[in-house]
Amino acid sequence: MDSPVPPPAAAGDTPGPAGPRPRRRDRHGRGMRGPIAPPQVPLSASRADAFVDLVQDSAERLERLWPQLAAVEFLVDEVPAEPGTGPGDDPLEALLDGETVPLGRYVAARGEDPDRIVVYRRPVEIRTKTRDERALLVHEVVVEQVAELLGLAPESVDPRYGQD
Repeated sequence: MDSPVPPPAAAGDTPGPAGPRPRRRDRHGRGMRGPIAPPQVPLSASRADAFVDLVQDSAERLERLWPQLAAVEFLVDEVPAEPGTGPGDDPLEALLDGETVPLGRYVAARGEDPDRIVVYRRPVEIRTKTRDERALLVHEVVVEQVAELLGLAPESVDPRYGQD
């Protein structure tokens, strides 16, 4: 009986004239498996990565309107720190009533550190259900913090603030 599979090459033998054959099927004979999703779909992006992308998109949108924001760092933290526990904490934060959780924070420049705007991921995610709601809330938080940085009203920082 002839077998379609050639016998394994002995040690020291060279493979056939064309070299080793490419594997055409998986080991169960079902054929090559295709990609799980098209390459443009970000399957490996975690929720945290997607949130960082939302913050960066919002920051880039505002930088086009306000070029001076190019020197500002836009950061994402999971949750706000307890008042008085982190470096550079504002003493006024200790006066919070304990029921209000901030969604973002503006940290003024110190020494060589630039101005920073921090958006807190978990409080924002808890308040939104869909990606569109999350994107809208992230942009509102970023606009409010930029307005605090620039000393302007949020409506003057972004004319579409509060309209969506």
